[in-house]
Amino acid sequence: MTAVSNEPTPVDVLSYTDASRELETIVEFFEQREVDVDVLVARLERATALIDELDRRLRHTKAQVEELVPRLEALAVEVEVDDDDE
Repeated sequence: MTAVSNEPTPVDVLSYTDASRELETIVEFFEQREVDVDVLVARLERATALIDELDRRLRHTKAQVEELVPRLEALAVEVEVDDDDE
């Protein structure tokens, strides 16, 4: 028999979409009810972890895009030059 864990999925394992949805669920949870202090702290810690991970992924993606765009632009210029030579 497999034990079922009550621990949430680590944020670095979640897809960006799943992490965003979970964060939205936590925000909605806070907007809709009064929360026990223990639950409040746990949800805030989880929300903070999700925000940190989403931010890390966005910064990483931005860096990748900033690296790739000039390379793609250079390739496009090469293709234009090759087309002009024909």
